[in-house]
Amino acid sequence: MPDSLERRPSPSRRMSIARFSVHALAFVALWAILAGGRGWSVGAPFVVLAAVTSCLVAPMSRWSLVGLARFLPYFVWSSLRGGIDVAIRVLHPQLLIEPALVRYELRLDDTAARVMMADTVTLLPGTLSADLDDHVLVVHVLNTGAPFTKALEALEQRIADLFGLDNQVAIS
Repeated sequence: MPDSLERRPSPSRRMSIARFSVHALAFVALWAILAGGRGWSVGAPFVVLAAVTSCLVAPMSRWSLVGLARFLPYFVWSSLRGGIDVAIRVLHPQLLIEPALVRYELRLDDTAARVMMADTVTLLPGTLSADLDDHVLVVHVLNTGAPFTKALEALEQRIADLFGLDNQVAIS
């Protein structure tokens, strides 16, 4: 077998032009925000390096554009609600707080989707992701009487939709 065939990267590690373009655009936007649109002589090489590295290191995940369109407004609204909830608790410390660590069994089979779930749980009011171990997410909740399970199920469904994982999450 020729050397060129033996050294071919696995399909999950291949860098397509489309994938590189998406990563590069994300890093261009990040540099433009952080540097105020200046310093491209320094930023351009780092944008290319970051895009190549992220394409080679990051796992391949297929996102659904429809799922993304549904997730973004939910993400913004939940972030606002979470911030308001924290502000109210700070201003009114006599509000009921019954903190606890709860285990939530994830039904998502995709590793990237489970990590995204753990990362975004924190924006739900009164919740904080504490640990992720395979299919079990440990969540710190401020009030065990709050309907946090339904909120976690709704978030998990949105994450499944975002990753195009149809019929993976059945909300009870």
